[in-house]
Amino acid sequence: MTEQYFSDYAAAMKYWRTKRGFSQLRLSAESGVSQRHISFLESGRSQPSRDLILKLGMTLDIPLRQRNVMLLAAGFAPAYQERSLSDPEMMAVRQALDFMLEQQSPYPALVVGRLWNLQMNNGPAATMMAWLLGLPANTPLPSVNVIRLTLDPNGLRPYIANWEDVATDLLQWIQREAMGDGPGSEATRLLEELLSMPGVRAAAAAPNLERRALPFLPFTVRKDGTELNLFTTITTLGTPHDVTVHELRLEAFFPADEATAEWFRARAKR
Repeated sequence: MTEQYFSDYAAAMKYWRTKRGFSQLRLSAESGVSQRHISFLESGRSQPSRDLILKLGMTLDIPLRQRNVMLLAAGFAPAYQERSLSDPEMMAVRQALDFMLEQQSPYPALVVGRLWNLQMNNGPAATMMAWLLGLPANTPLPSVNVIRLTLDPNGLRPYIANWEDVATDLLQWIQREAMGDGPGSEATRLLEELLSMPGVRAAAAAPNLERRALPFLPFTVRKDGTELNLFTTITTLGTPHDVTVHELRLEAFFPADEATAEWFRARAKR
């Protein structure tokens, strides 16, 4: 478990209700719990049951990791397990991810955790990364933080033509996690590290509002006279009952023009 940020359940409850934009009246209407009882929970005058914590967590769509934190704050054991992808019970999940990664070929796809640490990838993703980083062909991708690698001046950043725009969007993912975890958490430390990289804080503070009116954020890389124009989609696994599964994301890269599509198709034939 991550560090327990909230001193008690009352503070956590009020934080998440406010964060989700719920009034006590709206939360009462949607959860079936009286507004008076919700008020007592937030003031510490009433102590919640385990079932009530889980019910309100579902109503507010609180991340599973944070529902566990709230249970601990109220004196209960966590309700959701956090397994490794290598756990035998996760075999079906790995098989589903392998299938999705393969279906994305000849275009790249990655599976990352909530802080964007690389978990899995397909062959085209390894091919693209090896090309950009000047590594031998067929080099397996190391276990890296994808956002850190993307924004690092010694990583992918020199080859990303619109890295400032990309940085603004990527940082939002980590900022969301840092807000949920609170000061001193792993997410907060990662956010501080990313913002300390040259130029990143300025890029995040001044997003480009004049970007082309596209329905997606383009991801443009240039190297050795080759330009690839891509955009990405993020897929999550529905109705998870495990912290790890709830936090997994599959990022799929798609070509934004025919020249980019042909570049990947040509490498898939080699």
